[in-house]
Amino acid sequence: MSQSNADLSLLGVFSLLSLLAIGGGTAVLPEMKSLTVDAHQWITDGQFRDIYALGQVAPGPNMLMVIVIGYHVAGTPGALIAFTGFFLPASTLALGASRLWNHFEGSPWRLALQNALAPIVVGLMAAGMIAIARTAITGTETTLLAIAVFGLVYFGPKINPALLILAGGAVGYLTLP
Repeated sequence: MSQSNADLSLLGVFSLLSLLAIGGGTAVLPEMKSLTVDAHQWITDGQFRDIYALGQVAPGPNMLMVIVIGYHVAGTPGALIAFTGFFLPASTLALGASRLWNHFEGSPWRLALQNALAPIVVGLMAAGMIAIARTAITGTETTLLAIAVFGLVYFGPKINPALLILAGGAVGYLTLP
């Protein structure tokens, strides 16, 4: 693939994902994985999982992971193109929507729309979680680790998720063959 074709593909993929990311970037993780791993084969399943994990641990928005994918495809220009493609369309749309949203404050349709979007956003986020789980849970050890982390987060004391991610990385490192 020529550089200009790669650049256009990156811009197209991440711009589309940007506009589909209702409720945040996590909502488009399944489609991002499908496009970057399966359709374009820019990265592997394992690389996607690792890039996502890095995005969770690194400070700032977790969807900065698109920069790493863009860099992997086309170096520094690819990183900038992926970043711009993912954040500019959604930011522009959010700016316009927030102005319109504020204009109709107190309108009954605004409350109806807000109530209708809530379960959609939850469903999209759940789909993202399932897509990551499918690439991360690969055997007995990772299944047990996922169950333990879920138990700690849901039933245990309040623990910083970054500490759980680091602990999971340590367990993974210690159990390497």
